[in-house]
Amino acid sequence: MDLIIGAGISGISYANFTKNDFQIIEKENEPGGYCRTIKRNGFVWDYSGHFFHFQHPDMEKYVCKNIPSESLVRVEKHTQILYKGKYIDFPFQKNIHQLEKEEFIDCLYDLFAAKATHYSTFKEMVYANLGKSIAEKFLVPYNEKLYACDLDRLDMDAMGRFFPKSCKEDIVLNFKNSDNSSYNAHFTYPKGGAMEYVSSLLANIDREKVSLGEEVLQINIDKKIVVTNKREIAYDRLVSSLPFPVLLKKCGVDYPADTFSCNKVLVFNLGFDSKGEDKVNNWIYVPDRDVIFYRVGYYDNILGTDRMSLYVEIGFPENQNLEKEGLYLERVLDDLRRLGIVTTQHLVDYEAVLMDPAYVHINKRGNDALALYKAQLAAKDVYSIGRYGSWTYCSIEDNILEAQALANKISGI
Repeated sequence: MDLIIGAGISGISYANFTKNDFQIIEKENEPGGYCRTIKRNGFVWDYSGHFFHFQHPDMEKYVCKNIPSESLVRVEKHTQILYKGKYIDFPFQKNIHQLEKEEFIDCLYDLFAAKATHYSTFKEMVYANLGKSIAEKFLVPYNEKLYACDLDRLDMDAMGRFFPKSCKEDIVLNFKNSDNSSYNAHFTYPKGGAMEYVSSLLANIDREKVSLGEEVLQINIDKKIVVTNKREIAYDRLVSSLPFPVLLKKCGVDYPADTFSCNKVLVFNLGFDSKGEDKVNNWIYVPDRDVIFYRVGYYDNILGTDRMSLYVEIGFPENQNLEKEGLYLERVLDDLRRLGIVTTQHLVDYEAVLMDPAYVHINKRGNDALALYKAQLAAKDVYSIGRYGSWTYCSIEDNILEAQALANKISGI
């Protein structure tokens, strides 16, 4: 029997594809993980903005097969950067010509003066390839707000394909012929929120095999027994989507405390009584260090609703003790008004969600340890999958494909 820890997208996807008998245990009282949805007062909010950027049409068809087509919205992505009170198209480095003249000249000069010499960290890569001005006007301040750390802690390729790489020629050509396309130029979103994807995948499996409100306390990898708050479970194979450091601790595997690091993100979902001024953007990036949040998303622009509905994200170091929720909410609303995002609108309702972990810090030390410990666990028939189980930065579709590949491997397909 395959015991699956976690009823988020990764765990449920594995259950969809495995040929073996399985049981899913989930510590929360509802499935979905971070893909859960809150519906209240006419607003639809996810735990954060979860938009599925499918690269494989067959996978999109499979995931959405139990969602009525009229309940799906297909969106052509539109995102901008709010920089010094002006909206600049994303990515910043390809749209420096939209800046004020002096800033544009600074960026252009530094871009061509930059020398791509040896570098190993994300911060060094940005300076070496794009120059001081582009780095310091957007890429460094924005990503330091997001990751809540010094960017020298991240490997140069920490964001993989999600970092909008641009060479000098691409940047110059974009001055006249705009091409801001990226890996996620389009995305699909259900009118009922991201939980609809979870429900669609759950519809393919026996719900009796999903146990909610059951938390893993300890894992004996030698005896192949999991102890939960309800029982002991014997398994043949264990498939976990727990954050990898948490899995190691529950398995009794010791590792240096500073091996794995991440940030946490406080998300405010905000519902207002009327529409805002921005009726175009799906989300915007905010690099200004004096603004508490780094990104604002517009559910109303995605779903076509008539009241402004936002998600606002604030990054914190993983060990920072947070203050009372209301203090952050007050600061968020003040900054939204100062930026002109909220003008005459009044807040109707809100929900705060803490994502911990949120963005993992990818570096060589962590990657090497991940590979070592994953191999050791796999030798004991313990497998770790998912964004946090694999301690990586990836799309939700990547998680589904990873789960499918593991299920096929274990099932001998």
